[in-house]
Amino acid sequence: MKLRAIVEYDREARSYAVYCPELPGCTSAGDTEDEALENIKEAIAVYLEPAPVTIRPESKVFEVEVSV
Repeated sequence: MKLRAIVEYDREARSYAVYCPELPGCTSAGDTEDEALENIKEAIAVYLEPAPVTIRPESKVFEVEVSV
């Protein structure tokens, strides 16, 4: 899966902000564009990490893969 990462230079902070528009609230930053892009990869991994849930015995759990 490929996602867009929007990188913007913040003159006031003197660093690069980055966010993923497909994942609301998934943001990061870095001192360089490269660092910001590496950091957003980590933020995306954490964002997409499955949350713990209580599953009823009669429920079935499936893992699905998405390709776009």
